[in-house]
Amino acid sequence: MRRRARPGASTVPQAAVTVYGYGSSRIRYHSRTMKLVIDHLVIAAADLDSGTEYVAGLLGIAPSGGGAHPRMGTHNRVLGMAHGIYLEVIAIDPQAPAPSRPRWFGLDQGAVRARLAQGPYLAHWAARVEAPLDLTRMQAEHPMRIPPAIPMERGQLRWRLTVPDDGSLPAWREAGHAAGDGLLPTLIQWDVADFPGVSLPRQDLVLKQLSGSHPQAGLLRQGLAWLGADHLIQVEQADGPPRLSAQIETAGGLKTLV
Repeated sequence: MRRRARPGASTVPQAAVTVYGYGSSRIRYHSRTMKLVIDHLVIAAADLDSGTEYVAGLLGIAPSGGGAHPRMGTHNRVLGMAHGIYLEVIAIDPQAPAPSRPRWFGLDQGAVRARLAQGPYLAHWAARVEAPLDLTRMQAEHPMRIPPAIPMERGQLRWRLTVPDDGSLPAWREAGHAAGDGLLPTLIQWDVADFPGVSLPRQDLVLKQLSGSHPQAGLLRQGLAWLGADHLIQVEQADGPPRLSAQIETAGGLKTLV
C-alpha cells in the first residue's frame, strides 16, 4: 500500500547520497524531543586582530573580550548574537607556552595552518548539550562515536568540550570512510548558568542558516542525525574542498561568513 505524505512534509526529492554501514548508525542517541542547539560559531585566525577585523568588516560589529585557554595555548574574542548564539574568534596565543597536547580545532595541523595563511575563515561550529543529557555520560557510552569530553575553564566559565586526542576537528567514521572537516559539530556542555550565550550582550545579528557542502555529504548526514544535530545545518553534496558558511542578518542586510 502506498503511504500518504504527512501534511506539511517536503515533496522535494533529495539528492542521491551514499550511505555507509549498518542502518543503526543513523539512529539518534537521544529522543527526537531532546535535540541539540547551536552554541557558537568558530572563526579561526592566524591572530586575533585579523580575525576581529574580518568579522567587523563583514558584520559591522567587532568581537571583543574573551580571554586565554592555557590548556590549549589559544585565546579568543567573542560576539553575542540573537537567540543565545555567539561567535568566537580563536587563534594561537603567541604569549602562551606550548600546550602538552595538540591544540583543538586542528590549529596545529598543516592543512589548517595553510588555510589560515590565506586569512581568517569560518572553520567550525559547536552544538550545545543541555540537561537532562550529560555529555560525559554520552561520551563514556559511545567512545567510538564521541571524542573525549575535556573539562575547560576561563575566568568564571566552566564547560566540557569534545576534542579528539590528536586535536583534529571531529569526524564521523563508518565502513572505512570518514568525514568532518568542520561541518560535524564539536559538542559542548556548560557547567555554569551564566554562559556566553546568556551573558554576552545580544547584538542585532541573527543566524538565518548554517550550511555546508562536502564530497561525502551522505556520511556527514548520518553523523548529524545520530547526534541529533541534523536540524541545525544543511549539508549538500558537492565535489571540491569542504565548505562551511553562515548566513547572518545584520543591520546592513544579509551577510555570509565563510
